[in-house]
Order: sequence, then structure tokens, then C-alpha cells
Amino acid sequence: MRLKSKTQFLLLLVAGLFLQPLWAGDSEPEKLIQQTADEVLAIIKQKQPEFQENPSKLYALVDEKVLPHFDFDRMTDLALGRYKRQVNKSQKPKLVEEFRHLLVRTYGKALLEYNDQTITYLPMRGLLSKGEVTVRTEIEQKGGFPIPLNYELYQKSEGWKVYDISVDNISLVTNYRSSFAKKIKADGIDGLIKSLRERNKSES
Repeated sequence: MRLKSKTQFLLLLVAGLFLQPLWAGDSEPEKLIQQTADEVLAIIKQKQPEFQENPSKLYALVDEKVLPHFDFDRMTDLALGRYKRQVNKSQKPKLVEEFRHLLVRTYGKALLEYNDQTITYLPMRGLLSKGEVTVRTEIEQKGGFPIPLNYELYQKSEGWKVYDISVDNISLVTNYRSSFAKKIKADGIDGLIKSLRERNKSES
């Protein structure tokens, strides 16, 4: 089953982070995904009317509880692809920050719209000893085939971090890579930073 739109991709991506799973393994990466989901979902259920009225509070929740488990430096590098070599030391923190803000809003908006679905955990791929794994899940669809939702994690000194997510074999990083490349070709790295900043301000 292929996704029909970018909106559907984003909704499923976010829903997968917050839906109650049928089963999860005992490994640290799998527990990280499930425990984050349990904590945030409980808060959303308790305060959903408040979040609907003031989405900025939901964005703050996502920023506090979910995004610390992401490695935005690595995600930004992957989204930039070959253009990461053009980013200088002063540009990189600005670019990472704007990318982070973009994803905070993406997750928050999708959380306000998702429907109840069930997520099932599949056997994890990769070796913990190698420090890089794929936590594999499926989102059940009423009247349709389950949609694969996978999390790519690697181990840092401070713990396991997510560096990419794929929905129905569509990568979050790849999803941004083409638009990043197009903007860089037209306006350079500073143009990309400016574009992200303006988009973040207009949608805040």
C-alpha cells in the first residue's frame, strides 16, 4: 500500500510515535520508543482540549518529550546529502535549529489530527553490539494493509538516538533532501536557512 500524499506520510509518521503498541521487545531502543509514546499519549489524552485551543503548548510538549531522542545534527547532514560539505561552522547550528523547529510543528499539527490506530512491533533488525538498529513496526489500517513504520537508531555516549524514520519505505530524511537541494542550488546554504526561518515564523 503506497501513501497517497505527503500529509498522509506525516500523519502516520507522527501517529506511530504516539500510538499504544500491541507488543514491544525488551531491547533498550524498543523500550525508548514505547516509553516515550506512553508518556506523551497520557498527557495528550488528559489535555487534548487545551492543546486544540493552544497548539503552541503541544509543540512545547513534543519539543520536551520527543525530540531529545532525535539526533538533529546527523539528520540535518543526511537531509543535506552532498551539500553538507558546503555548510560552514557558523551556518550549521542555525540550520539544525530551524530544521528542529520545522519538525516540532510537523509533529504537533499531525497529533491534533490523527485517528485511533494500532501499532504492532515486529522483530528488530540489526545488532545492539554494533550500535545501530532498526525498530520495525506496522500501523494497522481499517479495511487496508498494514503500513510499515520503521525507526533508525544508533547508540551515542548519552544513549540511543533516532536519526531517520521511514513510512511505507519513504524516508523522512529523503523526503526533505530534494527540497533542501533545490533551495541550495537556487540560493545557497544561507538561502535555505532563511527559507526555513521564514516558514517557521509564518506557521508559528
